[in-house]
This record gives sequence, C-alpha cells and structure tokens, in this order.
Amino acid sequence: MQARQLAILDAMGVTAYVARRAAPAAAPGWDGLEAEVRGCRLCALCETRTQTVFGTGDRHARLMVVGEAPGAEEDRQGEPFVGRAGMLLNSMLRAAGFERGQVFVANVLKCRPPNNRDPSMEESDRCLPYLRRQIELLGPAVILCVGRIAAQRLLGCEETLGRLRGRVHRLGEVPVVVTYHPAYLLRSPGEKRKSWADLQLALRVLADGHRA
Repeated sequence: MQARQLAILDAMGVTAYVARRAAPAAAPGWDGLEAEVRGCRLCALCETRTQTVFGTGDRHARLMVVGEAPGAEEDRQGEPFVGRAGMLLNSMLRAAGFERGQVFVANVLKCRPPNNRDPSMEESDRCLPYLRRQIELLGPAVILCVGRIAAQRLLGCEETLGRLRGRVHRLGEVPVVVTYHPAYLLRSPGEKRKSWADLQLALRVLADGHRA
C-alpha cells in the first residue's frame, strides 16, 4: 500500500494492516550446508549412495581442489580422493608445499554415480549449488580443478581439457587452474610433467594473490 493511501486512511481514523514479506532465509554456514548435503534427495543418486561426500580439509584454506565425483572407496569412507588417486594427489600437494590438511578438497557431485559413470548434466546442476556455497564460505585464493568433467561443470563450458589447461580462468572473482585428474595420471604417468606445470601456475596465482 502506498504512503499517500496510508496517510488518508490514518486521517480518517482507519487502521490499515500491511502484509509483511517474509525475510529471505540466510544462506547456510558450514555445519548447515553439510547437514543439507547429508540429507539431500534432489536426484536419484541418493538411492544408490552409501553416504554423501561433503569435502574435507581446512575451512580457511587458500587453495581448494575440486574433482568430479566420489568413487567407490570415497563412497565407503565419506571422504574425497582416497585410494591410489588420493595418494597421488597428496604427493602432488606435498611437492607444492602443502599437506593434505592445509587445503580444502571437494567434488562437484557429493554422491557417487553408479559404476563410476560420468555425472549427468541434471545431477551436476542439482549438486553445483552445494559446491558454489562451499566456495563462497571458503573464499579460496585459487581453485585447482582436476579433470575435464569437473572443469566443464564448474566453469560452465564444453572446451577440452587440452584447451582449458595452461591459462587462468575465473569463477566470479576466484581464479581457477585446470589440470589432469590424478586417476588419469596413474594411467598416463607421462603426463605428470604437464600436471606439475599446471600446479606451478596455480602456485604463481596463489603467490600473486598473497602479495596483493
């Protein structure tokens, strides 16, 4: 109701009641977000998962690692990047000067697709808001995105991994560097040199952000 109408009604001795809009719900913090993910039933993956895989690490980390989706072992343990691929990721991080607990590690999908198939676009679209909120809460100085599908889903593009590597992308204000998934490097160890170059690029972005 407009202010002039309210004034006229008031002069007539009529009390007007104005409906108040409900305040928008506040975005969840870490604990609330983790609870949302744990109870999520937005897609059919909730029927086949053992448990959700929220993400682990330092919730004040400057470096965030984002992968595609949990595998069988991650689904069992509830933690991203375990097993041989996780061990290789840990080695890569140590070579760059980080212990696993000093970074935050998460996936685009919080539930394992059956038989480790590629996530569908619908599954990714339903799950991406959780990852975006994690990024908002963390406020990382740089994101290291590992694997083609993770990069395409996070950046909203269809470019090949070869075209995505070697340059700095932006997710809002956050720089994103793309590299190979550790599972791919286990199958193609000759590509580790390229992955190290990607990691060095991420470290340069991290250093530049620190100086700024």
